[in-house]
Amino acid sequence: MLDTGIPRPAGSRSFTTRRRVRLSDMDVAGRVRLDALARFLQDAAIDDVQETGWGVPDHLWVVRAIQVDVVSQLLRDRSLELTTWCSGVAAIAAGRRWSVVGDAGGQIEVDSVWVHLGPDQRPARIGDFGPYALSAAGRPVSTKLALPDPPAGARRDRWPLRSTDIDAHGHVNNAVHWQAVEDTLLRDRDGTAPCRARLDYRDATDLDDAVELVRWEDGAARRLLALVVDDRVTAVAAVEPLPAEWGVPQRGLT
Repeated sequence: MLDTGIPRPAGSRSFTTRRRVRLSDMDVAGRVRLDALARFLQDAAIDDVQETGWGVPDHLWVVRAIQVDVVSQLLRDRSLELTTWCSGVAAIAAGRRWSVVGDAGGQIEVDSVWVHLGPDQRPARIGDFGPYALSAAGRPVSTKLALPDPPAGARRDRWPLRSTDIDAHGHVNNAVHWQAVEDTLLRDRDGTAPCRARLDYRDATDLDDAVELVRWEDGAARRLLALVVDDRVTAVAAVEPLPAEWGVPQRGLT
């Protein structure tokens, strides 16, 4: 289970950086979009690893699941402070947390699980977490995915890919999946409301894949979508109101 409430570690490794919000990062209301946020998170993680030098270039990581708790939307924030640290460990995986604070009061908390790959591109055991072991504090992480398969009869729409969606590993970049979330699940909702968004990555998506977006609702509160290639589900996403434990007003998704 992902946990965006894991506190920033004291006396162990964390990494803090800043990012300016640019025009291409915002929606029409000035809110920082989740796909832009995903790029910021990815860059902060890479900068963290490059600063320590741990595992470079031998370790390769692929994201398995990520949960984004939007405690307060980044609406007027134009400078972001991002702090990241290791939130848990497993034999072939690790957790990474980010805490994002904007200069106008926005706040987003993120937790994620990443699978470690060996030179053969298959999951490989991690013998030593180096500078990240202490902040994990022995917390276990699981690669088990939480979001369901799309139901039969759910709405399907074509989702065309572009060459610019492909990263250096030859697959659709993590942040591109969040573009589907923005366009499909967040387009018509109240952009100022707190929310929780989760994305489970099941398989790689390639440029030549004929991708369909499948969308459905789970009760009145949660909206879901899946990226499907020839009936193979490559990713599933969900957006719902922020859980009450955050102590913010719950106004729903619309």
